[in-house]
Amino acid sequence: MFKKQLIIIAFLLCCSAQLFAHALWIQTASKGKAGQKQAVKIIYAEPGDKPEELGEWYSDVKDFELWLVAPDHKRTKLATIAADDHFAAEFTPDQQGVYTLSVGHTAKELGGTTVYQFNASALVSVGKADAGNSSAANTNELHIFADPLKAHKVNSPLDLRGLFKNNGSEKLYVTIAAPSGWSKQISTDEKGLAEFVPLWPGIYFIEVSKSWKDSGTHNGKEYKAFWRSATTLVEVGK
Repeated sequence: MFKKQLIIIAFLLCCSAQLFAHALWIQTASKGKAGQKQAVKIIYAEPGDKPEELGEWYSDVKDFELWLVAPDHKRTKLATIAADDHFAAEFTPDQQGVYTLSVGHTAKELGGTTVYQFNASALVSVGKADAGNSSAANTNELHIFADPLKAHKVNSPLDLRGLFKNNGSEKLYVTIAAPSGWSKQISTDEKGLAEFVPLWPGIYFIEVSKSWKDSGTHNGKEYKAFWRSATTLVEVGK
């Protein structure tokens, strides 16, 4: 299974049109309530596919760390509990504003001569306050941001911002998978901005990726390239 995944990712690196590969995803309700526990799941899968059993996760990706940034910028590492095909976590919001959940993990093993990094994030809004509603709350070098305080609806443009090292970066590849199974690829402009018009209500899987040639040593092995992906889920209403 690992070998098959590596072949798929290597193929993606050689293609100008980036497609989905296996990635980490954070699943949680987009809205929370102060004083009530918020359930969180972390899965490893392709969009809409059945999550992989933990034993099938690539390299040491299951050794990720899950971080929570509160509206007041307090950063907390959350405990995770392993299940058959996901990790579970929870937190209890105690403030009004936006909470940012994030995972960032560089795989120990190389895929051929490439270093792979998996990032994921989720935003939870509590009340209507905008405290914490900033892409800067996510400290991963690569991430994708969609304003959680906006009401995303079908047939209305949905704005995204892809960031690399917290700066807009031209030509980040963004792939979108709709609840219907439809998928589309777009790219960010020189400010890191992109948009698409959702046609169906439901959860959209969104992934931004970046790859480049480089050389060095990673865990004692020589590499010649980097590949990074970052994911988020966005809920769209009718």
